[in-house]
Amino acid sequence: MNYSETLHYLFNRLPMFQRVGGAAYKADLDNTHEMCALLGHPENKFKAVHIAGTNGKGSTSNMLASILQECGYKTGLYTSPHYLDFRERIRINGEMVTEDWVVDFIAKWQNDLENIDLSFFEMTVGMAFQYFAEQKVDVAVIEVGLGGRLDSTNVITPLASVITNIGMDHMRFLGNTLPEIAAEKAGIIKQNIPVIIGETQTEVKHVFNQTASANNSPISFADQRWQIYESVNSSTISVNNDNQNFLDVMFPLKGAYQHKNLKTVLETTSVLQHSGVEITKEAIRKGIESVLLNTGFQGRWQVLGNEPLIICDSGHNRDGIVEALKNIKAVQYTRLHFIFGVVNDKSLDGILELLPREAIYYFCKADIPRGLPAGELAEKAAGYQLKGDVFTSVKEGFEKAKQEAGPGDLIFVGGSTFVVAEVLGL
Repeated sequence: MNYSETLHYLFNRLPMFQRVGGAAYKADLDNTHEMCALLGHPENKFKAVHIAGTNGKGSTSNMLASILQECGYKTGLYTSPHYLDFRERIRINGEMVTEDWVVDFIAKWQNDLENIDLSFFEMTVGMAFQYFAEQKVDVAVIEVGLGGRLDSTNVITPLASVITNIGMDHMRFLGNTLPEIAAEKAGIIKQNIPVIIGETQTEVKHVFNQTASANNSPISFADQRWQIYESVNSSTISVNNDNQNFLDVMFPLKGAYQHKNLKTVLETTSVLQHSGVEITKEAIRKGIESVLLNTGFQGRWQVLGNEPLIICDSGHNRDGIVEALKNIKAVQYTRLHFIFGVVNDKSLDGILELLPREAIYYFCKADIPRGLPAGELAEKAAGYQLKGDVFTSVKEGFEKAKQEAGPGDLIFVGGSTFVVAEVLGL
């Protein structure tokens, strides 16, 4: 197979959660263990940092990888899902895995791996681990796909385990309460391995403390040690550690929620230094300032155009939407045009009740089987006094919004990573 045919095989032959949802979910690690054994256990051939959480794990992963890269380490980065190119998931020092390597990996291992009946995600995890092992990375930042305890990435023994926060998402698989979801995320905590919690949340703090204690794992809460102050008329922020100035830095990631992620990253760098990883303050500064260039990070409060202002954000659960709406309120605009689509397994009522009624909505469905039909979305939204038109595609809705918007308006694209991805691809 050539590269195009290989991608077709990956996307269409293997069950893919992003496309079909629960049918692709595997509730154990048996397949992953079997795959890793077949590949010669690549997961044991590089150092890693493991990052879980309901929101913010992508931003946290990219910032940490950028810092490690600025330290001079050959740094792997595994994230999901991708926006435009499958290879976004697997990077070393910001460079995507090559098309030829992807083709060769599938050609070599396809038959053996098919016998294990792998999902798409399990296959890509094996691919990433094998690539990082072959390329002899110094350290890899590994983002959890879903949950933690039963996620395919949870076969590594990392230098540190990171959990950004806990919110109500993927309840079908993780539980219906915050403590239940936290227990699944806490499944990445390993014996004697330090754990960093991004946000102190009263409802779940005890879950993390108990799991860490049971594993003899040192635990720290990033928001209890780090403070961030934003300058009024500049993009410079002041970072304090235990109320003492640590550094001032130009921060390129927009949105107040990114400050929470930055605290998590900074606490992780502090813990890693105690684990023997050399990280300088200057590398931290450069890594933060150069994260977009170093890693190709996109899709989070990303400005796509001006006059009208066009912004996309891939927050796709209640907590993510809450943070996006806070950022929208901080923007001056005449009218708000909202390109909106969701997947069909979200708790929609908890999202719709948050959305501004004065916005003009462009209801659409991303081009994936798991997308909620736009007409059904519009009907449910009407129950919350949200008004707008239905479009046959994300592109059609986006083009209509650009036609209707005045130079002082705001066009916001959100609700789903896949809606954002389609707009980024236009």
